[in-house]
Parts: sequence; structure tokens; C-alpha cells
Amino acid sequence: MENSFINDKKICELLESGKGASKSEIRKIIAKSLGKTRLEPEETAKLLQVEDEELLEEIFKAARTLKQEIYGNRIVFFAPLYIGNKCINNCLYCGFRRSNKAIVRKTLTHEELEEQVKILESKGHKRLILVYGEHPYYDADFIAETMKTVYDTKNGKGEIRRVNINAAPMEVEGYKKLKEAGIGTFQIFQETYHYETYKKLHPEGDMKSDYNYRLYGLDRAMKGGIDDVGIGALFGLYDWKYEVMGLLYHAIHLEETFGVGPHTISFPRIEPAIDTEFYDQTKYKVSDDDFRRIVAILRLSVPYTGMILTARENPEVRKQVIPLGVSQIDAGSRIGIGGYTKDDYIPDKEQFQLGDMRSLDEVIGQMCDLGFLTSFCTACYRSGRTGEEFMCKAKPGEIQNFCEANGIFTFKEYLIDYASEETRKRGEKIISKELDKIEPNRRKIIEEKLKIIEEGKRDVYL
Repeated sequence: MENSFINDKKICELLESGKGASKSEIRKIIAKSLGKTRLEPEETAKLLQVEDEELLEEIFKAARTLKQEIYGNRIVFFAPLYIGNKCINNCLYCGFRRSNKAIVRKTLTHEELEEQVKILESKGHKRLILVYGEHPYYDADFIAETMKTVYDTKNGKGEIRRVNINAAPMEVEGYKKLKEAGIGTFQIFQETYHYETYKKLHPEGDMKSDYNYRLYGLDRAMKGGIDDVGIGALFGLYDWKYEVMGLLYHAIHLEETFGVGPHTISFPRIEPAIDTEFYDQTKYKVSDDDFRRIVAILRLSVPYTGMILTARENPEVRKQVIPLGVSQIDAGSRIGIGGYTKDDYIPDKEQFQLGDMRSLDEVIGQMCDLGFLTSFCTACYRSGRTGEEFMCKAKPGEIQNFCEANGIFTFKEYLIDYASEETRKRGEKIISKELDKIEPNRRKIIEEKLKIIEEGKRDVYL
């Protein structure tokens, strides 16, 4: 961990000293966050040590408030698409590890990839994250080619407008190729920020065993021109409070080095995987109550950063956690290689087990019932509002001026083209409620564009 921005001793000291914070200190920290200002590690450490039920509820309330003030009622939807599960690493917790003989190794052909994309488009998806095992076969050229296939594949009115990538860290030149191919966000999870734990879980000599190479993978992405990057930790590998501190330090490092922090933060919990004993062995599993704390404290710590909650979680957990600061979720997800054709679990081709297997339409229906506006918006990325430009608007909450309208437009498309009759009715009520909140002149502009969508125009955005 030499020359790293993660200081194990410092994190442990801050977490220890954070135990003594008074109620007035905690409330002052909450007030700072509500001012849309990123917290310092000392402040987040104090929030992490709160056990008082009254203060915890104040943290949750503040997280809900920040979500509304910065992102509004919108929830952005996407789907994962696993391209291949070849892997040369032997990470002890992962179903894809090379020693796992129960896994059937498979990489989608060009034709199979087209089929998967068409199925996703037929459901209404507009945003994908492509996921690859860590293997030399999945190099920058291969990834760029699969991105091209996804963008080129159309199905009636369906198209994918935004492709994000979750793949192994690469060199700057590789990232440049992905930038040229039209990448959205490049996502790398550190898995665990705790150095000694990282070493134990990632055997020496593997591609992934170099802690620092992975830690600085997104620095190289930024140098390669990709200004939207996503960070994450796999909760359940080490103490959850430490991992939250690691995520915050990573966000601060990117801000200080490149002038802009991560576009998204992910916080998946470890899940069972075929022939993978680690899930039953780890002593660091995160309870549902602590998971709520993780999400709320991350929202307070980095108020303006997108937060992703995946279908690893079951429907009830998702319902509880989304209001605490989540801005993006996946739905209708299948993570076996070729899984959208089968539309079911494929354990021998999956990295882990999903908790939410509901269809996209079912999840959207629930979001309507909870008062959320579904969005498939990709306008910022095609209008140059990325990286620093995006954050300059996100930090003060101004990004809503674009995202609210564009969310309405993309939801209207979904309701017309793909929704069930019941979801369509619920969705139209949500759009009507959102329009009622908008001042008259702006509402008139939005309603004019909605008429264009009703007449058959697609991909309308501000």
C-alpha cells in the first residue's frame, strides 16, 4: 500500500476517535451535508459510529432530503449484460474464479450479443453496463468491438443509447480506445480497500493481486479521456465502516487529482455463487439495518454523486433503501452469459446469485407506487454534460433542470412503446404529478415535446 491514498492506520484512528462524537457534533455534520458540501473523512467516521436511534433517524431523513433536492423523484434504470466469464484470477469470493470447475466458460458471439441486445431493447432498456471477466481475451479492442455491436443493434423503436463498462483495469492507451468507441462510464470496484484483506483474497501472481494497480485504474481512465468513472466496494469482504471510508478517500483522491470525483458509487453486498464457500465463511456480512446506514451515510458524505443499487438485493430491501439516496437501479436483470434468452437463473454461467428477478415492468410499476419517476435518460452524455461539466451542475442541484424533463420524456417513450396497461396508467399519473411541480413556462416547453413523442418522435431531450 506504499504511495497509496488509502492509509490504513489513519482510517482506523478516525473510526476509533469518531466514537466519541456528541449529538451536537453529529447534527452539525448533517447540516453541512444538507448544504450539499462533501464531508471530510473525520466527519464521515463520526457518522459511521452513531448508534443513537434518534440520530440515526436524522441521518436517514437527511439522506432522503438530499436525494430529493439533488436528483428529485427520478430513478434511472439500466441493465447489466455479461459478455464473457473467462477469468485468469482466482479471487476466493467469486464464482468466475479460474479454479471453479462448476462454471461453464462462455463468451457471447457477435450474433449472440445482438440477440441479447434485441431482447433488452424489446423490454424498453436504453442503458446497459457490459461486464467482462478479467482475461487477456477481453482487451480494449474486444470491448470496443462489443460496444459497437451494442450501439449498432436496433429492434423496432428500441435502441441502446448509453453503454457503460465494468472490466479489468487497463493502460491509458486502452482507455483511449474505449473513449473513441463512445463509452459512458468505466467502472472498477476495488472490492476491498483493506490492504491485508485484499492480499488474502487475491492470490499472489494473479492479474488482480496488485492492489495499487487496481486502485489507480481509474486514474489511468481519466488520463485516457474518460471523465465519468464509477467506484465501488464489495461489502462482506471486510468491515463495512472501513469500506465506506475507503470509498470516500477514493472520491476525494479523484476530486483532488482530476478536479472531478466519481460519477457513481456502488455498494454491492456479497451473494452466494455456485461452488464458492467464501460466502458462508466470511464474518463480515452486512445486515439489512447496517446496509441502510451504508447507503444513507454515503449519500451524506458525497451528496452530489450518483449511487447505484443493484438487483443483488431482494425487492423488500430495495424498497427500503432506494429513498435513502439511490439514483440508479437495474431491473429485469439476468447475469448468466446469454441469460436474457433463457430469462432465468443459469447458476453455472453466473458470477453470483441475484435477489430480485422481477421484470422491468414490474419494478417500474412499484417505483410508480412509491412516487418515483422512471428515467432512461442519456442526454447528458450526448450533450457534453459529463465529468466536471456534470458535477458543476450536480453539486448545486441544477442538474434537475435538465434531468427532470429528460426523465419525463424517456418515461413517456417507455409507457407508449413497452409498458403493460396497468403500468401505463400508473406512469401517466406520475408524469402528471411531476408536471404540476414545474413552473408554467417550462411546463409548456415540456408538454410540447411530449406531444411530439405521442406523435411518434423518439429520443427527444433537452
